[in-house]
Amino acid sequence: MHHAANPVREFDAAAPRRRERAREDLEGGFARWRLAWALARGDITHRYRGSVLGPFWLTISTGVMLTALGVLYAKLFKMDVASYLPWLSVSLIVWAVISQVVTDATTSLTGAEGVIRQMPLPYTVHALRVVFRNAVVAAHNLPLIFVVFAVFGVTPSWTVVLAIPGLLLLGIAGFAASIFLGMICARFRDIPPIVGSIMQIAFFVSPVIWKPEMVGHWEPYLPINPFFALMETVRGPLMGTTGGIVVWLTAILWTGLLTLLAWTFFARFRGRIAFWV
Repeated sequence: MHHAANPVREFDAAAPRRRERAREDLEGGFARWRLAWALARGDITHRYRGSVLGPFWLTISTGVMLTALGVLYAKLFKMDVASYLPWLSVSLIVWAVISQVVTDATTSLTGAEGVIRQMPLPYTVHALRVVFRNAVVAAHNLPLIFVVFAVFGVTPSWTVVLAIPGLLLLGIAGFAASIFLGMICARFRDIPPIVGSIMQIAFFVSPVIWKPEMVGHWEPYLPINPFFALMETVRGPLMGTTGGIVVWLTAILWTGLLTLLAWTFFARFRGRIAFWV
């Protein structure tokens, strides 16, 4: 008597296991945030080893650039320096944070190749390291905004507190970018120069030096640019406005999409990172 063969059921346990390991990596990385902070501080210390002023060289160079560009573009745009320079100072400093985070995100994993190959650390630690390192740099430059405000008699309004959630959004976006771009650039080494070129183009097409109202009827479409949306959540409150509900919604949307993309890619290809770097 023959028994019917039991049908073979294929069950791929790899996909859910990938998600579980990715989640464990995130939890382990955030649990080791002190290590990420120590590594970030070590990066800053190493970068300015032997320097008398250390990271304050960034503040000085930013101040010189603000003065030069402020006077020049105020003349070109036929604007009053006293009203243009405070706005430009906020724009350039916030943009510098965004640009540097994106640039550092491309090497978040390849730059930690030695650590990845020698120690079984969560990859999330390296993404946090990028965020913390740029937070230290931003902490040296952001006070320069209030120095410029004091020089030109600009009094910050209550909206300044809204810059805090704006900076938080920047941090979340920077963390997601460090995971996504870090993995992409580890796999394809041609991507970092491409990202650098994109950031140069984004600088000119985003209202960093020029004001949004200069584009006339195109102004309502500016939030389509993710760099503008994220930048405005910090710049708007510092300049005395709320930024606008459309700007906040689009900034949250862009950050959410980037986070989703980073998570999807991380969960799918996390196991290959050690081979890519």
